[in-house]
Amino acid sequence: MRPLRSIACALSLAALALAGCNRAPTPDASTPVPAKEAPVATADRDEHSYAEPTRVVIDDLALDLDLDFDSRTLAGTATYTLEWKDDAATELALDTRELTIERVDGEANGQWQPLEFALDDAHASLGSRLVVQAPERNAKIRVTYRTAPGASGLQWLTPEMTEGKQLPFMFSQSQQIHARSWVPLQDTPAVRYTYSATIRTRPDVMVLMSADNDPGAQRDGEYSFRMPQRIPSYLMAIAAGDLVFQPISARAGVWAEPAMVERAVAEFADTEKMIEVTEALYGPYRWERYDLLVLPPSFPFGGMENPRLSFITPTVIVGDRSLVSLIAHELAHSWSGNLVTFASAKHGWLNEGMTSYVENRIVESLYGKEFSDMEFVIARDALKSGIGDMPEATQALAVKPGTELDADDALSAVSYDKGAWFLQFLEQRFGREVFDAFLRGYFDRFAFQSITTEKFLDYAREHLFNAHPDAVTEAEIQEWLYAPGIPASAPQVLSPKLGLVDSARLAWLGSAQLPPQQLTAEWTTQEWIHFLEGMPQTLTQEQMAQLDTAYRFTGTPNGELAMRWYPLAVRSGYMLAFEPMTEFLQTVGRRKLILPIYTALVQTPEGLALARQVFERARPGSHPITAASVQRIIDEARPRQAPVDPAQATTGLGKQPASGAPAR
Repeated sequence: MRPLRSIACALSLAALALAGCNRAPTPDASTPVPAKEAPVATADRDEHSYAEPTRVVIDDLALDLDLDFDSRTLAGTATYTLEWKDDAATELALDTRELTIERVDGEANGQWQPLEFALDDAHASLGSRLVVQAPERNAKIRVTYRTAPGASGLQWLTPEMTEGKQLPFMFSQSQQIHARSWVPLQDTPAVRYTYSATIRTRPDVMVLMSADNDPGAQRDGEYSFRMPQRIPSYLMAIAAGDLVFQPISARAGVWAEPAMVERAVAEFADTEKMIEVTEALYGPYRWERYDLLVLPPSFPFGGMENPRLSFITPTVIVGDRSLVSLIAHELAHSWSGNLVTFASAKHGWLNEGMTSYVENRIVESLYGKEFSDMEFVIARDALKSGIGDMPEATQALAVKPGTELDADDALSAVSYDKGAWFLQFLEQRFGREVFDAFLRGYFDRFAFQSITTEKFLDYAREHLFNAHPDAVTEAEIQEWLYAPGIPASAPQVLSPKLGLVDSARLAWLGSAQLPPQQLTAEWTTQEWIHFLEGMPQTLTQEQMAQLDTAYRFTGTPNGELAMRWYPLAVRSGYMLAFEPMTEFLQTVGRRKLILPIYTALVQTPEGLALARQVFERARPGSHPITAASVQRIIDEARPRQAPVDPAQATTGLGKQPASGAPAR
């Protein structure tokens, strides 16, 4: 184990080196606002929204907006076609966050008349409730508004922050509850609506939305869109920048900056095959086109399943297609999530667990069971190592009403990996043929609907459990859905390839003899991930240097390896990795890749100081969601003052608990 004193010295030197550079000015802290009480928790209510969908719902949304890069704002109108459900309802409650509401009008007898409205004080995480008085229960209501330059769901990039460095860039990230920061909405997945949009901006950028993008569209400064299928608010998306299109197939292609598009098309060449495999398993693709938009590195997630236009991080473009399971995941959402949607974040596994299961089936069909098993093992090892550190209430797949849960943290690795594990458990018990038919029927039955865990259970009892009464017990189902931890009935997956990696690592730790080059030359990214994840908490300087010389982990362009190597370097005080590590943290904004590094840094006072300085430099180019996540790690840091017990350091696995971290 590297002595703490040496680690502290290394971190201090890195901090001093960074301090000598020019720093971006620290932004002023936002003015605190009075907290508004959150909605009351009930069995069916989405606790992250002020909307009242039992009283009135948005049936259609029409946007007319100006997109201004200079002011970093969207400004214009949102017009709602409403369905009044409660005869006594005369108010429309909408979710907003830092929006300036200029006026509200209602249509009656073909005329627009002003309506009274009130904007409540802001709740810390939910934003402000906008209440519109509609005594005539108007069929259409129009809100004129403007976004804030720091809207949590939008990122504005200067040309220098893009690949081409010629034109500015803007993109949205609406999930979980950030759509309300750029459109006043019933910002809950329980409400689905169609939408149209007219967007005006500078004529030299292309604008795209999660709608009917035209691959042959020309840049002219005004763009029109239509989404005819009903979607929830978190799937609304917009992007604008120096974007060009190249096809993959007749219904799939890539939008990206000119310098990136060819590499992306080559990396994602199997997209059409993925669509065809999924259709064969679970029924037709119902969204017409499936295009991919490659975003700048500051995008906070691996991918976002915006219908017709998945947003994708460039960090998966590594040249060997080893990380394209992420494309399979975002595509799978076209069935599990976009087509059949969770009614609230408490039921996140219905989106992410189902999608992770379908993703693995796509990967198995295209790349073989050996490859898909490796991905299962890696995900489940991380889940097993971290789930015990989570509060018990959030270890359950279906989070009980009333459990306090930040919307951005609702989709942890429990939703993804425990959810997929549960579905594999059902597949094993009922047989793949029976379970595939059940899932296909499930997607058909609830197409374009938002449902709860309980509704899934009712359907499963009627169409699966009751038809095969001896396959599972009610107690097993209840344990999977509502109990903490991982059930004893969880199927175990073994990977012979990863077993060989374990043997190679143990042999090196015991003898300092690296595995034969002819063995490691054939390793995939998944095998290298497993190799690093099984390392002790710390290694000696000699061990780190030996690995780095042989495998060039420091400075790797593969973010999946970087997110595992750099925390190990921090814990081991491996100074040679620090400068490339800080460059990585200032370049990449994908939360999954950078949060483990920040978490490792803040464990000591010296590391915490370095984390603060790196983040100060990275923050101007960070997405608001990423910035908030990093800031929370720094704010909640409790640096260790004493060395780790050597016995623990040499026997514990050197990986971040993944169950509470962003899984994408």
